[in-house]
Amino acid sequence: MRHRRAGRKLNRNASHRLALFRNMSRALITHESIKTTTPKAKELRRFVEPLVTLAKKAALADDGTKEGKIKALHYRRQAIMWLGPTAGTGVYDKEDNLLEDGNDTVLKKLFNVIGPRFKTRPGGYTRVLKLAGRRLGDGGETSVIEFLGENEGKVAPPTAAPAPAIEA
Repeated sequence: MRHRRAGRKLNRNASHRLALFRNMSRALITHESIKTTTPKAKELRRFVEPLVTLAKKAALADDGTKEGKIKALHYRRQAIMWLGPTAGTGVYDKEDNLLEDGNDTVLKKLFNVIGPRFKTRPGGYTRVLKLAGRRLGDGGETSVIEFLGENEGKVAPPTAAPAPAIEA
């Protein structure tokens, strides 16, 4: 029985799954949108959203005081633990060209761009959009996982206009 066992195994052992999610989260932070299979995208949400929460907490904690900077550094170190030893790798554009002069890293982009973007948002930083086409080869369902925009929220369902009152 699988009582209280959350998450998909994705036909991989634990170390392979961790490496997969680290690589996919680095790609998502770099490009802010990636195409993958639907189960991987849904599991990647569970891996990436705590990272964004750490970046958001660091942005809120760093108020210029010594204690705030120490807290922000602690959150940054926790994110390094999640992302692994290659968190300091460069950030590339969609054509795989190294951005800037190579000083910008995945960790810096997470904490300087993505974290402050979601300062006021309580959660739900990513969206998974299912694509119509199936993957070539095994026919797996494909999806796009992406970060939400600056002031993007949930789309409210349209409200029906009240019916006009019938006069008698």
